[in-house]
Amino acid sequence: MTADDEPAQDRGTLDGAETAGSAALDGPLPAAAFDLLPDAVVVTDAAGTVEVFNRAAARLVGMQAPAAVGRHLNEVLPLLDERGNDWWECSAQSRDLPSVVGQPERRLTYAGPDQDHDFHVTARFTRVAGRLARVSLSLRDTSSRERLERNRADLVATVAHELRSPLTSVKGFTATLLAKWDRFTDEQKKLMLNTVNTDADRVTRLLAEVLDVSRIDSGRIQVRKQIVDLPSRVRAVVDGKIASGAAGPDRFLVRQEGELPEMWVDQDKMEQVLHNLVDNALRHGAGTVTVSLRGEDTGTEVSVADEGEGVSASNAARVFTKFWRGASRGNGTGLGLYIAKALIEAHGGTISVGRAAGGGAEFRFFVPAGGPVFG
Repeated sequence: MTADDEPAQDRGTLDGAETAGSAALDGPLPAAAFDLLPDAVVVTDAAGTVEVFNRAAARLVGMQAPAAVGRHLNEVLPLLDERGNDWWECSAQSRDLPSVVGQPERRLTYAGPDQDHDFHVTARFTRVAGRLARVSLSLRDTSSRERLERNRADLVATVAHELRSPLTSVKGFTATLLAKWDRFTDEQKKLMLNTVNTDADRVTRLLAEVLDVSRIDSGRIQVRKQIVDLPSRVRAVVDGKIASGAAGPDRFLVRQEGELPEMWVDQDKMEQVLHNLVDNALRHGAGTVTVSLRGEDTGTEVSVADEGEGVSASNAARVFTKFWRGASRGNGTGLGLYIAKALIEAHGGTISVGRAAGGGAEFRFFVPAGGPVFG
């Protein structure tokens, strides 16, 4: 028995139930029922002759069930382990051991007629009175998991890259101040400390973005709603950009159309969305940044528009994905719009991007109105 094999657990309590259940499966199998399963399933007898080849397996491998049933597994689905060894032959010892009930998921290569393809394969051995009756295989394509792994790797690489610059600056200025404190004037010291403070804020924002992405990907976003005055929040975000020196007061235009309904939202998350959209307009856009609010009976629509080059139609579907930064220069992780979309959707709203009247990009989101729900 290898490390990949799964021994039976608590045989004293499970033998009776397992034997009864296995005996019920020792006859003909209802192959049509397996077509209802979302995963690819292949079932063979003890000798390896295919008995069931469901529709998902046919789509995954490109072979119809009638052509597969009745043939040996190695003819229909030749599987190789990471060393290139034939999986059916290598698992023979495990199949012969009565205590082994299967093998956990592992990556195997399907040696297809045209090209090889990797699958995540889980095996189960059905036994009747200790005798092997059937071998069941469940296959899943590796592309979705590989995509997730690439996203994680990209996130780590992006974070490492974005952290390097501010941390290098912080380390350089602090080391210089400590070594030559008496040689600098008060103005020079103040300039260095302000730079350190700015870079520290940048690191804090980056770590907050990473934490937000982690919560979004794991489905753990928490929305704490309260009555929020959206116009005042918009003004606070704009004033904050002006105070920080990100842009001058003549760069912004805030306007409101109609009376807004009472908004029951998460104030911090709404401000975060507004910060991300305004930062995006300042970083990638040009000209005046116009923030508009328009009230409706069912909620409030907010738009943030600039007068830059805008977003092309081919990129409109990609702007809310991770790491999208477009062709513009500037710092940023490419996570802001991804986070904004997730936060708006957590409120039951929608967000989109289009062409602004001034020719630039216009991000428009809608958040439904509401109030507290009492049980």
